[in-house]
Amino acid sequence: MAWLQLEVTLDAGKAGRVEAALLTAGALSVTCRDAGDQPLYASDPLRPPIWRHTQLSALFPAEADPDAVRAVLAATLGKLPAHQLAPLADRDWEREWLKNFKPMRFGQRLWVVPSAYAPPAPASVNIRLDPGLAFGTGTHTSTALCLEWLDAATLAGKTVVDFGCGSGILAIAAALLGATRVWAVDNDGQALAATRKNASRNHVNAHFEIGPPESAPAEPVDVVLANILAAPLIELAGRFAALLKPGGELVLSGILAEQERELRAAYAPWFRFDRGAQREEWRRLDARRNSGTH
Repeated sequence: MAWLQLEVTLDAGKAGRVEAALLTAGALSVTCRDAGDQPLYASDPLRPPIWRHTQLSALFPAEADPDAVRAVLAATLGKLPAHQLAPLADRDWEREWLKNFKPMRFGQRLWVVPSAYAPPAPASVNIRLDPGLAFGTGTHTSTALCLEWLDAATLAGKTVVDFGCGSGILAIAAALLGATRVWAVDNDGQALAATRKNASRNHVNAHFEIGPPESAPAEPVDVVLANILAAPLIELAGRFAALLKPGGELVLSGILAEQERELRAAYAPWFRFDRGAQREEWRRLDARRNSGTH
């Protein structure tokens, strides 16, 4: 299978907006890496540095229109920057991405560990996960913000929905951290297949339900996690309100700073917001379901 690959170098603070625009335009995956010589992680693994220049690489289906991809890039940045856009032959993606994928810690007790490594902290909560085309390994800021929330949460005995599960990383973390039942839902068949594989690898199948969005539970749950994009998050406000028990916790991520106001307005009829978190241009919004029906 062939792909259409876009590669572009961006100044600090611009990668998030470009990434969100490309995903909305049909990119199958977007990866970001340091375009200079800065390390990926500083001495504090929870505070990665903001790269001065980011190398962004996006994969599109081979039949994608190159002119349409360029138009999205130009519209997002105000001009078309220097870039490369060319066909790319298929590869063993796990082998390629494992070159730069190392164990990572999130919070105090949660680690994501690729299969090629022994857990650095065996007594901690270790998610065994390898990269793939399904979104979610912990390397993206929006995923990291959700993993840090999970690490700090009290999940024992709770029910959780991971809406837009990607690789299943958040759902798996919730199960390993004590949730009694977890629903991992996504409208992408590749994501569901990846989640099944990763759930089995982490021995959490007994706690899991995996399926499309319509498979989400009929009865309200304790926690809803959604690490997707701002536009679908806005559309899903009413559905998430129905999914959560009064007092239930909502975690929204994949939100850029300039999108936060609109997100808060969409959820205000049903939720009260807590402090949340931010890193670089990304935001995580934390909220609780109001006790009433409206």
